[in-house]
Amino acid sequence: MATGSIEISVKGRAVQVPYLQMGARTLIVSGRWPRLVRIRDEDWLPGHTVEDPEACLEKIRQERLKADIFTFAQKLPDTTRRYPYPVEWDNVAALPTTDFSHWWEKRLPQVTRKNVRRAARRGLVIRELPFSDSLVQAILVINNETPIRQGRPFWHYGKNFETVKRDYATFLDRSEFICACQDDRLVGFLKLVYMGDIAGILQILCMNQHSDKRPANALIARAVEMCSARGIKYLTYGKYVYGGNTDSPLTEFKRRNGFEPILLPRYYIPLSSRGRILFRLGFHHGLKGFLPEDLVRYAARMRLKWYRRSACRELQES
Repeated sequence: MATGSIEISVKGRAVQVPYLQMGARTLIVSGRWPRLVRIRDEDWLPGHTVEDPEACLEKIRQERLKADIFTFAQKLPDTTRRYPYPVEWDNVAALPTTDFSHWWEKRLPQVTRKNVRRAARRGLVIRELPFSDSLVQAILVINNETPIRQGRPFWHYGKNFETVKRDYATFLDRSEFICACQDDRLVGFLKLVYMGDIAGILQILCMNQHSDKRPANALIARAVEMCSARGIKYLTYGKYVYGGNTDSPLTEFKRRNGFEPILLPRYYIPLSSRGRILFRLGFHHGLKGFLPEDLVRYAARMRLKWYRRSACRELQES
């Protein structure tokens, strides 16, 4: 067992956090109010996230980690609550991939099938490329196309080559890069991570100037085809709904590509009296958990306008 500090990425920035090593799992402490003990890279680990929660709790207390709450979730296809700890139901965007034809013919709306065909008609070639310096350089170009994506500053915008290479070099032993190319130029890519009989989209990113060719739809279609060929049961793509915003463009995009919400139990185990109080008050969800949904959406719109104005000023001054 090892303890100390370890580097993780928080909103695209490298930060040092306390950690506790338990076999193949790394427990990290993040946040301030409350301080949460989590499993590092929880969403990208094969198998059960935690095999023995009681053993984890015992080690956390033995090492006297300064934390308030220990949290972990079950993973697909394990959707039935297994433990007696305090639980909340989280959601994941997932689609079954055992039968590509069924997904294509029964789960996709007609408009999405048209978009995939449009990508081919407009000259996009979808292929897998190995991780290399040339691929990193092409990704760097896409990262720097715009400083704003999905209504907020893009974490990878403006990073140098070495930083981008380090960011995308995770899980290389069980990852594939599916790439959309126009005249041998990368215009979009999808990083697919395999986790046993589950696969997850770690990132999908396309150039805005080529959005008319629908590269994102073509990339997902190829990912589903590859998963089906390998006998993968599910393809996941983050959460289906973030923060209760059920009509966000990202949620609509996932729906149009055949994803659906699947509920999974997430456990929150207070480690102290302060942890119990903060959990009961809902502080483990952050400030958004206390604000009305309409106010959160209004703030998001105002934030987007401010980001766009700031980006325009920076371009004018440069």
